[in-house]
Amino acid sequence: MLEKIQFVKPEEIEARSMAIIEEELKAKNAFHRWSPGEYAVVRRCIHTSADFEYADQLYFSDGAVETALRAIKDGAHIITDTKMAASGINKKRLSVFEGQVHCFMDDPQVAREAKARGITRSAVCMEGGSQVEGKKIFAVGNAPTALIRLYELIREGKVQPELIIGVPVGFVNVVESKELIIQAGVPCIVARGRKGGSNIAAAICNALIYQCS
Repeated sequence: MLEKIQFVKPEEIEARSMAIIEEELKAKNAFHRWSPGEYAVVRRCIHTSADFEYADQLYFSDGAVETALRAIKDGAHIITDTKMAASGINKKRLSVFEGQVHCFMDDPQVAREAKARGITRSAVCMEGGSQVEGKKIFAVGNAPTALIRLYELIREGKVQPELIIGVPVGFVNVVESKELIIQAGVPCIVARGRKGGSNIAAAICNALIYQCS
């Protein structure tokens, strides 16, 4: 088995991976579905997960990628629902445009507020994120309650995100929360169905950030 493994230089691994993804997507004749910016997001999600079902499950509202790129270049901040998503975002590249990544999960006040109100910390984190000054992109990869609260905040006129990345993973209210965001009337990128995760949320953020560089 070892003799079948090809040596690839570290700096070439990602390029080779992307080439393999491109070949398989060509075989599926899938390219006509996406703009170049959307394709960069799809490819990054597949690269992160090795799951080609994202080619079918990723939903882009009209002009979502272009709106997000403008916002990032204008210094938009990214608010996440998990530390894992926050840690996976390329902060150095984002900081070129003076944007920052925010995650409020470790804030003691968030924990107290969530306990007092009987709601999840992720929902309270979205409330904190709505108060971040400037343009905002919300990246949710774990908690459907975060998407539900975001939807409510939008309906209440308390926040108007430049983009919502809705990719929580799981079973309870996951599909429904994603569909809510699609109906919310704001630019969005959503992984329809049960699949997703914090790593996918970070991958989408990075796919957007890299297009701005």
